[in-house]
Amino acid sequence: MAEISNLGYAVFGVSDLARWEHFAVELIGLQVGRKEEGKLLALRMDEQEQRIVLEQGSDDDVRAAGWSLGTEEALEEYVSQLRESGVKVEQGSKELARARRVEKLYVCDDPNGFKHEFYFGAAIATIANPFRSSVLKGPGFCTGPLGIGHLLPRAVDYAASVEFYRKVLGLKVSDYIREELAPGIVADATFFHCGSARHHSLATAAIPSEKILNHIMIEVMDMDDVGLAYDRCTKAGYHMLLELGHHPNDKMFSFYVESPSGFGMEVGHGGILVDDSWEVISYSKMSDWGHKRNPRRPVAA
Repeated sequence: MAEISNLGYAVFGVSDLARWEHFAVELIGLQVGRKEEGKLLALRMDEQEQRIVLEQGSDDDVRAAGWSLGTEEALEEYVSQLRESGVKVEQGSKELARARRVEKLYVCDDPNGFKHEFYFGAAIATIANPFRSSVLKGPGFCTGPLGIGHLLPRAVDYAASVEFYRKVLGLKVSDYIREELAPGIVADATFFHCGSARHHSLATAAIPSEKILNHIMIEVMDMDDVGLAYDRCTKAGYHMLLELGHHPNDKMFSFYVESPSGFGMEVGHGGILVDDSWEVISYSKMSDWGHKRNPRRPVAA
């Protein structure tokens, strides 16, 4: 059976492209791939022409997750599997494929309110235009076969979401975290990996949220780049949702900053890899140290 290789790109609707450009490039360390004034900003993390696509819009939320399959044959087989499962899958237009910088793609709806785009043939930048970050100390982001990182959308119906990601998309459970935040209040999350060795490319949780997306995670190769990005974001006045800390399941050292769109961006280092011998475990804490929550303080009248 065909399976997804990795999370190859993500698309967001954002209301302030200029603020996002400063945040992503000057604070986080991404590079502008292309931009259409007032319409679109495409960001690079590596040799690919784009990894994160920001489209002008008032939603300030995730619009699409782009899933890579290695070949056209694998893509067609995977789409056939989705249709056999009863999923309505439509082929994306040539215009959409050009916008996503891929050869071919198909699209289906997620039960939580965004799109899944399945593709092959991502465009690579020319050798004369290598990836360059203006602020990263280390060699760059952990991408390649691992994909861009992970997304965590909130689940409207948690059981149905877990079923969709497992049984329909074919993602594999990495582990679970169920943390009692207060007596009788439990945060419940499931983490999924695909064909790549990244611990999880998608997770979902039963959490209250006004937005579809809780956060996107991107991983740097050098631990110092986590601390340096933390300092830059703090100095620039961005709200730190979770302070520096460490997760017990994927072993990621990270922080969570509120993006210009209001959802979180996790910047991390040191995530572990999984293989076919992986054993599913259930944890009782989201973080084994750190990740102190910083609720917003009400503005004085």
